[in-house]
Amino acid sequence: MLSDQSNQAETSVEPIEATGVEEVAPLIPIPEYVNELVTRAKQAAVRLATLSTATKNRALLAMAEALEEHKDALIAANELDLEAFGTEPEKKAMADRLRLTEERISEMAVGLREVAALPDPLGTMPKMWTRPNGMQVGRVRVPIGVIGIIYESRPNVTADSAALCLKSGNVCVLRGGSEAIHSNTAIAAVLSEAAEKAGVPAGAITFVARPERELVPLLLKQDRYIDLIIPRGGESLMKVVTEHATIPVIKHDAGVCHIYVDGDADPAMAESICFNSKVQRPSTCNAVETLLVHQGIARNWLAPFIEKLVEAKVEVRGCPKTCQLSSSAKPASDEDFGKEFLDLTVAVKVVKNIDEAMEHIAKYGSRHTEAIVTSDYPKAMRFLREVDASAVLVNASTRLNDGYQFGLGAEIGISTSRIHARGPMGLEELTCFKFIVLGSGQVRE
Repeated sequence: MLSDQSNQAETSVEPIEATGVEEVAPLIPIPEYVNELVTRAKQAAVRLATLSTATKNRALLAMAEALEEHKDALIAANELDLEAFGTEPEKKAMADRLRLTEERISEMAVGLREVAALPDPLGTMPKMWTRPNGMQVGRVRVPIGVIGIIYESRPNVTADSAALCLKSGNVCVLRGGSEAIHSNTAIAAVLSEAAEKAGVPAGAITFVARPERELVPLLLKQDRYIDLIIPRGGESLMKVVTEHATIPVIKHDAGVCHIYVDGDADPAMAESICFNSKVQRPSTCNAVETLLVHQGIARNWLAPFIEKLVEAKVEVRGCPKTCQLSSSAKPASDEDFGKEFLDLTVAVKVVKNIDEAMEHIAKYGSRHTEAIVTSDYPKAMRFLREVDASAVLVNASTRLNDGYQFGLGAEIGISTSRIHARGPMGLEELTCFKFIVLGSGQVRE
């Protein structure tokens, strides 16, 4: 999150004990600071692009081990962020994203090892063809170059992004939110030190260790040095990126996800899918925010299901028909439909048919993840064909729209953009192609 907490022109970050890293942000003017970072990153990109797979994998394993070795220091740094962030009820979802635990650090380390085990996408060539003049033409996967990643809250994004960029041969310039400055600084310091000791060029993992808000617009204009920007966050972050970027952007936007429970849905399956989609981890972008329920199943299925949600401490905000069926539902406002709650809150609407459900999704959805629960095959196929989102699911939880769950091994986020990559972005989505030509003296006539 782009915080208002720091407006000072010059800010330093406290060193993190046990990482062996000194003060990270020297007190120099912001333009000079940014120029120094991106120049270093661009220089590292040349070497990183041709680094051997063995060296990259060795570095990823060393990075995983370093995270586990310094878990106490990382948790201590995280406590500073949590204390500064506050405990207000409206901050609960964001605080959950911000929090580091031993388990989450272990998950980060596991993620690094999983990326090390994935095939290296670089150098692969889908096909090669021969032209009438005898020259051979092909396309080979290469790194994008320098990728700037601007994100909010979750410190694990620092490790995930660094790992995926490293394995795909890209330098990363990481700019986390100021609310996680101590956590992200500590993680980035641990990762970069371990990577460099394993043979990765200095600057390959570049972290912006200063929290000033005015730094971001400047970073977004470094098109001479940064090849792609990936923002991960809420509406305010997307607005800043859209207004200021002179660099190509792949958005990882809000997740206003829907599930349409059809009249032909299996009741037990619908209950399991909808409950998991909302309750399993409500603070994520692929958690369901609105349930659309066919009027034919609403009376017998919806009221009991609302009681189950309420027992799980979910606040249900329903349309007038929903409130008639269940006294536990609170009246929904117009703003509740199309809202990303990121919490144990869900909007519910009773609809006449699949047409009304798809119209609602088209109007209020963010084109992130949409699902249908039905036993009617033609309806399922129609939903897949007509609903526009990065992932459309039949009889499955929205929480499954995830790189790991899809078999990609890992992801840098879920793209809601249409160009270059859409949906979970794994290693291949962090590459581009260049043409190669093998000739034997051909010239153009």
